[in-house]
Amino acid sequence: MGEVELLERELGVSFPVAQVLVRRGLADPARARVWLAAQERHPPGAFRGIDEAGAAILRHVAAGSRITVHGDYDVDGVCSTAVLVTALRRLEANVDWYLPGRLVDGYGLQARTVERLAARGTRLLLTVDCGITAVAEVAAARAAGLDVVITDHHAPRADGLLPEAPVVHPAVCGYPCVDLCATAVAHKLAAHLQEAAGGDPDRADDELDLVALATVADVVALRGENRRLVRSGLRALNATARPGLRALMRVAQVTPGAIDARTIAFRLAPRINAAGRMHRADAGLELLLTSDDARAAQIAEELDAANAERRHVETRILFEAEGQVAAAGDHPAYVLAGEGWHPGVIGIVAARIAERHHRPTVLLALEDAAPADGPTPAGGAAPKRRRATGSARSIPAYDLLAGLDAAAEHLLRHGGHRAAAGLELEVDRIDAFRGAFTAHAARALTAEDLRPIERVDAVVSGGELGTSLAEELAGLAPFGAANPEVCLLLPAATLSDPVAMGEGKHVRFTVQSGGARARAVAFGTGGRIPVPDPGPVDATFSLELNEYRGTVEPRLLLRHVLPSTPEAPELVGEPEPYLQAVWHELGAPLESTALGRGGPAKDGRIRDRRGMGIAGTVGALVATGEPVLVACADARRRREHMRGRLGGFGLCSYAALDRDPSLATPYAHLVALDPPWRLGLVPGCAAGQMTYLAWGEAELGFAMRVHDHQYGLRPWLAALYRALRATGGAEGDGLETVLRGDGSPARSPAMVGRVLRVLQELDLVEVDRERRRVTVPAAQRTALERSAAFRAYERRHQEGHRYLRQMTPRAA
Repeated sequence: MGEVELLERELGVSFPVAQVLVRRGLADPARARVWLAAQERHPPGAFRGIDEAGAAILRHVAAGSRITVHGDYDVDGVCSTAVLVTALRRLEANVDWYLPGRLVDGYGLQARTVERLAARGTRLLLTVDCGITAVAEVAAARAAGLDVVITDHHAPRADGLLPEAPVVHPAVCGYPCVDLCATAVAHKLAAHLQEAAGGDPDRADDELDLVALATVADVVALRGENRRLVRSGLRALNATARPGLRALMRVAQVTPGAIDARTIAFRLAPRINAAGRMHRADAGLELLLTSDDARAAQIAEELDAANAERRHVETRILFEAEGQVAAAGDHPAYVLAGEGWHPGVIGIVAARIAERHHRPTVLLALEDAAPADGPTPAGGAAPKRRRATGSARSIPAYDLLAGLDAAAEHLLRHGGHRAAAGLELEVDRIDAFRGAFTAHAARALTAEDLRPIERVDAVVSGGELGTSLAEELAGLAPFGAANPEVCLLLPAATLSDPVAMGEGKHVRFTVQSGGARARAVAFGTGGRIPVPDPGPVDATFSLELNEYRGTVEPRLLLRHVLPSTPEAPELVGEPEPYLQAVWHELGAPLESTALGRGGPAKDGRIRDRRGMGIAGTVGALVATGEPVLVACADARRRREHMRGRLGGFGLCSYAALDRDPSLATPYAHLVALDPPWRLGLVPGCAAGQMTYLAWGEAELGFAMRVHDHQYGLRPWLAALYRALRATGGAEGDGLETVLRGDGSPARSPAMVGRVLRVLQELDLVEVDRERRRVTVPAAQRTALERSAAFRAYERRHQEGHRYLRQMTPRAA
């Protein structure tokens, strides 16, 4: 927690945001400051070998020979093709493009494509988003008289063999940000070409809208330079004048100026991807390159229709795939295959299965392959070999590409990276592949790896869930891979007042924690709050600013919810047997030596968390694994309040700390839950110890009531004396019954001990602690003020009232 405090102090961020940064590996203030600024930038020359690639391209530009940009059929492939086509047009190159068809060509550079391009006059083949594993295909291209330049970002072959051609690749070429997507690589190459040709390299920034679109859509890690590229690209995308993107925003019902990474991922990218998934990707590329508004509108409508078709097909495949999962039972990985499954959609379904069941998942679309070359031994046509085209998605703990490499003997081809991959194999090898792939997953994954875990970035209190925090969290964007949306844990919360919305599919409700209330929504819950019972829950949320009818307000989005089931806090400094606690107070010095001490020691530290809510403050401290002590007005009553809501810490009353301040010494964190009735009751901190002031309105009221109960003795003296007289005294178990009483609130042992001290000083009772007996002599009239103890307790009562009335329940 010292790291959190350091970030708060050095960066001026809030307690929750400091927690987020620490949990995301940014505990060092200098590193965190750089990350927050999102200004990391590296020159194109940081790619080793980019000069050779640029020179080869510019030779063909100068010669006027045909340059073909070979892309891919997804958003990254389409955008990277658009970036380099635009850059080469600026240089007045003779440039065209080729996007493979998913159903006809398959993934990447193919030998038959090389033959086709050579036949139509291509002299330079420039790949984007593919080619790093195409060793044989590049060799074939060079044999056919083509020059080749490879730009890619996918993993090279497992054997390390690279194509014999100039390569621009962030990992292969030692670029400082290895996480660039293909479009970002193309953007860097475009800037290099501009500069090498004597132009302005900043012209390449005109395509930052496409860089942001592709970086988010390709789910690459949003760290390092990618943060700047996406943040700058989002600004460009929101202000883009590109007719195709403006038309796409209209059909996707997206407002320019309000686009963020989530909008790209769920509204824009799926429509561009739909063309390549269902048909061919050329429509998406034309959308990005056209300057004609009418044509842009027409293409956007086509992409919207393709996306609707994709959703329909996806639903059918998902239903069938889930049926196979149910039939297969529990396995460490799934390999699912189906007739008629669309190869362009199985990747999405694989992702949904992997997320829902938390297992690496491969989906295979079965189809007929072309006849084998040459005649059969009998002289007839070769029989068709059936093949399967697959898409695979993984879980965080599993390296998918390593799994495919381990089963490579059963595959015709495969490629990709740790989280997603594509593959192809013959149908009669599916069972063998399934066995090898599943066996590798079983070796690589533990039972813990296969258990989904909700990642929590910060434990928060209800009082923190406002506009200020929502705005501060937005400053951590862009969100995506390696920087997911922030997940906030709100412990011991109450969810209430559900109202169905979205035709009964979703629900809005109220969240209450620590006296604070906030609005929240949950999607896909059938109009109900997903809570098994009305008790307190530990809930995780995202927090965002929601605009509705011109009003902007913070809104919580429910992620997961579980009943609160912590163990009760451990009482510290409180004698457990009731009578022992009574005797302890009866024999304690009347004026504690701890009274009159100052606040925390000079080397201690105080954090003001008043009004924020106790659950989040204590929950965040307990989550550090460091020992936490909560100080309060009445530890026994507080423990009952907290039972089933909060736990994992020590709980101590101010009275116990008053008697023995050393009780706090073993703890790294001391939380003042209720305000103390007097300055000095919060003990001085040891070196490195932190004290948190955490009370609010409710706790201030509780402290007042407890103080009255503990030191306002007049009504208790009369009641307890009558009870003892009625029984003629009491002893043993019967004595405890009389002293406890059956009223509300319950008589605390400390208060009973004080009452007995006063009665004893007034000779109204005789106490035998060894025999656990109290007797009542003959009645006599007396004045309470005769008792020195009563006078001392009354002074404390009045002093405490004056002090508590000055306390504030809000942070100063």
